[in-house]
Amino acid sequence: MFTLRLFLFAALAFAAAGAQAMSIRELRTLEANEKDGKIYANYYLVGVMEGLREASDADQRAGLKPHFCINGRKFEPAMARSLYQTELTRNADNYEADMPVQLVLASALRNSYRCSP
Repeated sequence: MFTLRLFLFAALAFAAAGAQAMSIRELRTLEANEKDGKIYANYYLVGVMEGLREASDADQRAGLKPHFCINGRKFEPAMARSLYQTELTRNADNYEADMPVQLVLASALRNSYRCSP
């Protein structure tokens, strides 16, 4: 049931944004200005993380190199926020406020779930 709600929220978020990626600035604004902004932002981050996982899995199924490799390690929706925040903190100089959240999470996943050569 949680996955269905998450999918619906992500679909609504993309539809409302005209299928444009949310920027770091927009995510921060959502968290700060909306009553349930932090909750919405967390759902958005989980949706982005799950979308990136599916894209990587699809590439792997197509015979391409995956973007990151889970290899049986812990990978749960509740980890999306910490992965995002850790990446922003570690590499703060690499990101500007108008860059997409997806870029940050994609880098976080590549750094946290490296593929063996």
